Amino acid sequence: MAAPHDPASRRYVQWSVISLVVLTLVTLLVGFVWLPSAHPDFSAQGIWAAICRAAGVPTKWGETSEPAKARVSTRVILPDVAKSGTSQTSIGLGATLALQQCTMCHGAQGVTAADTPNLAGQYREVIVKQLVDYKNGDRAHSVMQALAANLADDDMHNLAAYYASLPKPRLEPATDNSPAPNLVRVGDPIRNIAPCASCHGGIDRKLGTPWLEHMPKKYLEDQLHAFASGARRNDSHAQMRNVVRQMTKSEIAEVSEFYARRGMPTGHR
Repeated sequence: MAAPHDPASRRYVQWSVISLVVLTLVTLLVGFVWLPSAHPDFSAQGIWAAICRAAGVPTKWGETSEPAKARVSTRVILPDVAKSGTSQTSIGLGATLALQQCTMCHGAQGVTAADTPNLAGQYREVIVKQLVDYKNGDRAHSVMQALAANLADDDMHNLAAYYASLPKPRLEPATDNSPAPNLVRVGDPIRNIAPCASCHGGIDRKLGTPWLEHMPKKYLEDQLHAFASGARRNDSHAQMRNVVRQMTKSEIAEVSEFYARRGMPTGHR
């Protein structure tokens, strides 16, 4: 039997300690790094969170529900909303409601000089979707959310019918002959940007997309920047967000200026 201070015995003890340390490190790496990262919902939240997760201990106590997720619009635009007939009764009811709640910002005939959207001639399904999104909190605006909160479904459809029945502003020809920006006409395939005109008219119109001619420039810029930052998230399948995130500030300003200057409404200069 080897003596306690025998060199072979000391080497055996040293290698045993080294092996134990290495095994411990490997176990920690597997348990707290490799296995958690292989899990589909893994997110790095620090060593303490990793230890709690591996041990099955909650990192926070007293929570009775899951954390709130970012709101996105669940409103689906159905073709029958856009194609169904509209009765004069519905238009009349919508006109009465618009007079009571909407004209201060959107004008008596759906056209205004303020930095709010012109609604005259806007597509019905567009107006219905936005009102529903305001009511559900999927689109944020202090005034519009407060107004939409008290609207029944029939009220929304009546308002949409009224504004859709109004003629679009009569546009005089623009004073210059400059062509539409490239992003409006052809987009930018390299950056996966479709032409604006492919959805908003000019080339084609996609169901649920608004007409933009003579919208206030500031309103258009504000909405595009909100899509780009994620502050506005009520676009179906993130279509607008995915496009605008690729655009520069100067391109946003250029596109907004183009649609805002598409003529001026006769009698509203």
